[in-house]
This record gives sequence, C-alpha cells and structure tokens, in this order.
Amino acid sequence: MKSSKFILAIIILCVCFSPPVSAKKNKLTDSKATAETKALFLNLMKLAQNHTLFGHQHATEYGRGWSGDEDRSDVKSVCGSHPAVIGVDISGLTGRSAEAIEKGKSRLQKTVVDVYNRGGVTTVAWHFSNPVSGGGFYWKDDVSKPAVKYLIPGGEAHDKYKEILKTIADWAHSLKGTDGTLAPVIFRPYHEFDGNWFWWGKSHCTKEEFVALWQFTVSYLRDTLGVHNFIYAFSPDNKFSNEVEFLDRYPGNKWVDMVGMDNYGDMGRDKYDLEKAAKKLKIISDFALKSGKLAAFTETGLESIPNPEWWTGTLQKVMQMHPMNLCYVLVWRNDVRSPTHYYAPVPGHASVSDFMKFYNDPYTLFLNDLKDIYRK
Repeated sequence: MKSSKFILAIIILCVCFSPPVSAKKNKLTDSKATAETKALFLNLMKLAQNHTLFGHQHATEYGRGWSGDEDRSDVKSVCGSHPAVIGVDISGLTGRSAEAIEKGKSRLQKTVVDVYNRGGVTTVAWHFSNPVSGGGFYWKDDVSKPAVKYLIPGGEAHDKYKEILKTIADWAHSLKGTDGTLAPVIFRPYHEFDGNWFWWGKSHCTKEEFVALWQFTVSYLRDTLGVHNFIYAFSPDNKFSNEVEFLDRYPGNKWVDMVGMDNYGDMGRDKYDLEKAAKKLKIISDFALKSGKLAAFTETGLESIPNPEWWTGTLQKVMQMHPMNLCYVLVWRNDVRSPTHYYAPVPGHASVSDFMKFYNDPYTLFLNDLKDIYRK
C-alpha cells in the first residue's frame, strides 16, 4: 500500500513539475538570436498565458493633428501610457532615392530605439513597393507585374532583391539602445498574402513561389547578412475557416516564430461576426501552442471607432471568447490630417470611457505594465 502511494506521488510530481510538451519546441528559428531577442520571445509566450499586449501602428511617430513630437502618442494622451507594442513600417527603405532611404533609415532607427529604451516592443510591417514594375505595393491591373517569381532564386530580379535585403539588414544592425544592445523587432513581411490587393497576394504567385520567397528572405537575412534581432511573423488576412486553410502558404516551422491574423472585416468594417473572428483566433492560438510559436492578433480595428463600446464589447470580447494565448493585438494608425482615418481614441472621443475600461482590465498590458521584457 505504501509503495503504491509512493509511486503515485512520484507520478504526480512528474506531471506537475515537468514542462509542457510544447515547451521543448519553444525556440526561435534563429539559433544565433541575441539574448534580448530570445528573452522577448519567451517573455511574450509567458505573458500570453494571462495577458495580451496592446499595440498601435505608428503610435509615437504621429497622431491626429500632430507628428514628430517627442514621447507623445494619442493613446498616452488618453490613458497616460504608450501602447506596449508600437508598429512601424519599412516601406521607406525601398523604391526611393538613396538620400531618401538614408533619411528613412535614420528616422526609423530613432523610433525603434526609443521604443526599446522605454521597454516597449516594436513590430515591423513592410508595404513593399513592387521592385520590378510600377503600381506601388498594391496590385494594379495593367501596371503591376507578379514580382514574386522574379525575386526568388533563379528569378530575373533576384540580385536586386538581395541588395534590398542588405539595406534592411544594415538598418537592423543599427538598432542599438542606450545599453549598447540591439533592439529586437517582430518582422512581419508579406502580410495579408491570402488576399489579392498586394502584388504578393494569392492570385499573383503560386504557393511554391510564395514559400520560396519567404524562406529565402529569412535565410538571407539570418544566415548570410547576420541579422539576429528579428522575430519572424506570418500573418494572413481573415480568409480561412480551419487550420488547413490557415496553413495553405505556411513556409514551415523552421521559418516562422509567430503566427497571426489581420482581421478588420469580422470586427465591424464589413459586419460584426464576433464568433467567426474568435474561432479564427482560436485556430491560430491552438496551432501556436502545439508548434511552440507565438500567436498574435497582428492587425485589426474599426475606422473612426463609431461604436463607443467597441473596445470591450467587440475587441476584448473576441479575444476572450475562448481560452487563447495571444501575445498582442495591434490596431491601425491615426492619420495626421484625415478626419476619419483613425483607429485609436483621442481625448474627447466617444469611445474613451470604454477604452479606459479596456486599459484598466488586468488582461490588457500597456507600456507602463511591462517590466524587463528583454531579460529572461
């Protein structure tokens, strides 16, 4: 009887104190990632068990009626804290004159380093102007060329693409904080690839071409150019209803650190379908947990926020409808001049009261809530 109890006790101890199966997989794709990048990855994974960081695109670069103010954001003007996650865009590092690119590098460097020095997190989007034709980053019939096949190994513009990646790598190597360490960033290229509005979209390249582009991009930055402060994020739009569809163009676990989704359509832009939005996030979170990846709600929002209870009644409700580990949610930008193009409240907006409920909820984390996120 005693021996049976002893064996049972040993089993309980093993179950209680053994790491979860997925913990063995919780490693970045970059084995040479900086200590700060590894710490950020692991801390985001840990925080996601009970919290979600709130993010806002271009939050500290500009807002409604202002730009370039030191240590300002519309979110901070409302609640007293910057967002925990700040979104930037490296679109200015390509498709411009050498002088303009250098200015863009310098401006973006300061933005990211300032976020890092404050203890916040940066996520990097890339609205990449078509490098082989006109049309910008959108697909324009009779103007745009299907650039993906030109950029991958063997393509006519492959060498040009390597030069573009070198520009990005040079910028990544410049992101040194006041402590002398490189600021980690979440790099989210080729987002919303399941739509057709960008030149890298589903109708403009094959699955094999897209996967080849993704894998080469990661490999060249990481293994050839020595970029070791990137966390690589894979984020389609919302055009999937199950895991198989979500993974349709997935490049493989060896090439991705974070999985996410951009979803405006289900969140009030086209309609309110909260159950469908929550189901899609659940698919992402479940895949991330079993694959050792981070999961995030990489883009969302409701332009002008006409629903005064959107923050708790829509956004938070969707994120907490099911048990999910989502490390952050990011809403889109507040334009400087447009009277309607904004996604975070400003003082006096009708949604401020509800936003403050969202801010004060222990589930959401803002910059003031983060402590040593770059240390293990």
